[in-house]
Amino acid sequence: MSEQQPENPVTPTLTAKQAKRANANVIGMLIATGITLAIVLIPVLLNPYQKPPVRDVDVQAIAGEAAGDAGYDPLAPGLPEGWTANYARWDSGVNSGVPAWEVGYLTPDTEFIRLTQTAEANPTWISQTTRDSLVAGERTAGGAVWQLRDSANGEAHLVTEVEGMTVILSSEADLASVDVLAEAVLQDLAAPSGN
Repeated sequence: MSEQQPENPVTPTLTAKQAKRANANVIGMLIATGITLAIVLIPVLLNPYQKPPVRDVDVQAIAGEAAGDAGYDPLAPGLPEGWTANYARWDSGVNSGVPAWEVGYLTPDTEFIRLTQTAEANPTWISQTTRDSLVAGERTAGGAVWQLRDSANGEAHLVTEVEGMTVILSSEADLASVDVLAEAVLQDLAAPSGN
């Protein structure tokens, strides 16, 4: 029998040409990735983020136009500096059965508060408008007692009835901000001319 000699492991060696070809693929991928990133980043860097302009509608003017359809003077309260309105509209009640005036306000801290006013409220409409919220208690704001309702999505609703009008203020904002609007609303309702 012949003696077997231990096998030495074979270590492959690359020639200089083979090593150059292998490195060329890696370098090519790195160059392609760099070019792709440059193509994507150049437009992004040339167009910095611009804050969208704040939309501030003229609530007084739109309320004046809606008054004929509403049969009353829709609320257009005067608010402190920094408050804006991003929409104001008359909803004829086609879907809800209750015609209502709606205004969306932004506080100086850009918290959103929705004002809804109607002369024809009913319990079903109030429940729908407050998103099936539950009565959580009462809150005094602007010298009137408001019903405080909390909804599952974290939104609070203040509901009151004054001068035959039902007013709902809905927001996820701090209630102190909602109180500012509540006070302005009550002042507007108490004004002799309505607005």
